Amino acid sequence: MPPPTHELAFSGQLLQRGFWLYVWEIHPRDAEPLYYVGRTGDSSSFNAQSPFNRMGAHLGFNTNSNVLRRRLEAVAVTPEECTFRLIAHGPILPEATTPNEHRESRDVIAAMEKALAEEMCAAGYNVINRVDCRKPLDGPAFTAVRAAFREHFARLT
Repeated sequence: MPPPTHELAFSGQLLQRGFWLYVWEIHPRDAEPLYYVGRTGDSSSFNAQSPFNRMGAHLGFNTNSNVLRRRLEAVAVTPEECTFRLIAHGPILPEATTPNEHRESRDVIAAMEKALAEEMCAAGYNVINRVDCRKPLDGPAFTAVRAAFREHFARLT
């Protein structure tokens, strides 16, 4: 039997660097969907990568950046046996030009990431990651983010 052929289509806008929020919807074989809430612009560098860049890193084999793969394997799910959907919103903020600006933007987005993950859990989505953040949430800015994700996840309020 010949190997299968696959197709991947995406918008070039996913290549833009900056501060994004995203949700992975993962469909394991013979199981209910799982969800992973993430962001670009982390604490390990002063860069804010694109969601496209994070896609490969999340599911790759570099243990420093493959958080999604590790989360799936921790619940006995083999990524190669799943189907995936990525919903990315942004860039919410542009990539920073100074370390201080990066930290400020990162903290704003991290608070939104936590709020989105918590709201998805409260709405009954099986989110497989917990987001720790003590930074204050910009409520008005998050209202627009929630509305954007609600178009893809109807149970969000």
